[in-house]
Amino acid sequence: MQRSNRVLRARSVLRSASISRRGFLGGIAAAAATAIVPRHVLGGAGYVPPSEKTTLAGIGVGGQGIQNMIRFQQFPEVQVVAVCDVNRESGGYLSWNWSQGKETRLAGREPARRVIDEAYAQQKGVGKYRGCQAYADYRELLEKEDVDAVMVATPDHCHAMITLAAIARGKHVYCEKPLTYSVYEARQVAEAARRAKVATQLGNQGQASEEDRLVREFILAGAIGPVHEVKILWGGAFWAGPEWDGRPPETPPVPNGLDWDLWLGPAPARPYHPAYHPWRWRDWWDFGTGQIGDMGCHKLSTVFKALKLAHPTSVEAKCDDLNAEIYPRRFELHYEFPARDGMPPVKLSWYNGGLLPPPPKHLEPGRKMAGDLYIGETGTLMGHRIVPESRMQEYGPPPKVLPRSVGHDKEFVDACRGGEPAGSDFVAHSGLLTETALLGNVALRAGKRLVWYGPNLKITNDAEANALLHRKYREGWKLKAES
Repeated sequence: MQRSNRVLRARSVLRSASISRRGFLGGIAAAAATAIVPRHVLGGAGYVPPSEKTTLAGIGVGGQGIQNMIRFQQFPEVQVVAVCDVNRESGGYLSWNWSQGKETRLAGREPARRVIDEAYAQQKGVGKYRGCQAYADYRELLEKEDVDAVMVATPDHCHAMITLAAIARGKHVYCEKPLTYSVYEARQVAEAARRAKVATQLGNQGQASEEDRLVREFILAGAIGPVHEVKILWGGAFWAGPEWDGRPPETPPVPNGLDWDLWLGPAPARPYHPAYHPWRWRDWWDFGTGQIGDMGCHKLSTVFKALKLAHPTSVEAKCDDLNAEIYPRRFELHYEFPARDGMPPVKLSWYNGGLLPPPPKHLEPGRKMAGDLYIGETGTLMGHRIVPESRMQEYGPPPKVLPRSVGHDKEFVDACRGGEPAGSDFVAHSGLLTETALLGNVALRAGKRLVWYGPNLKITNDAEANALLHRKYREGWKLKAES
């Protein structure tokens, strides 16, 4: 806390002692706002002077990225000053306003900039506001914008490259899940964040939820006895899958305003196709991390915290529809974790695409299995409720012993401003969480049970499988941590 306060004071001194491009523009905007907005608005409750705001830039502002920036913009202590996306503007994105359903919306750097500026104009009571800059290349943004923090919501294959570049410049980082594309990258990012002592948060919002606290409190209270098995049931993707078993044969022209080379980043080169951008890149081995990458960091977060899990000792995959280009939809993953802190060994299983395990003995006959099953010696949790329901009614809510979250986004904002680490901090939680989830993809490709020694990042029973923990980057791309 003391170091964070010193950093904040030092930044304040530097800002007042030098005229950076951002500071100059911010001064003009502040002066204009003072002239137009009534003093009672400027100095009212919740008002934060511009010099004391945490400045934020968004990198990757398609569907999820715009949604993230809109949420961060609501905090009076945050000023969004820049956005970046390799796409200038186009449709085809799943709606970035989830409450509106799944229809597509315009997205890209220009729509994001307009959304941010229009919101600030409304907040300030002015007709127009132009304070948010737009960039195509994240490297240019990091070079020109003296921001305190960045939000990263690009496709998975670029997460590590951008996150490490930001951390190398001392920026706080909020990154969408999964933290990285590969197991190796997850370790590199977590170690870089630890050394830099920056605030971090992964975009797995459920970790801040009341349901998360209830599951952990039931287990702490011994409501179902020591847990020896967890089963995660996930139905599958909510977007349409690719129409091919391999790459699409067509090579349509790159849409105007899209920098396809930048979109590819460190991934192997291939021609543009709408099957990859803007939405379905998650399905492709070269760009996304499949179903376990998309949802693993959401669904496994509570499991890790509730059961105090660290590195698994093994992982095994079962899958019948694997191919070289597209992630499977139906598969099983089985992890084994050793005993720790007085808790027994745990077998953690992930069932994807409609695959189901046998029902636990405590589940009522005819009741459908769903969500997450924690199987203990004396009972079972399904989601955040004990089964059978009669047992839940008898037991009631668990003792409320864990602190509640101020909100997933607010956790990150507070951490940036010298507060406690966020709940999905890269160092303490989400780095290892991502490693474990992505280890499932390694097992899918290896096609065998892998024995894992996490501290050394090594598969001990298959030397060749270790090559699957990372990949060679396209020429011209290199992780900042490896420089």
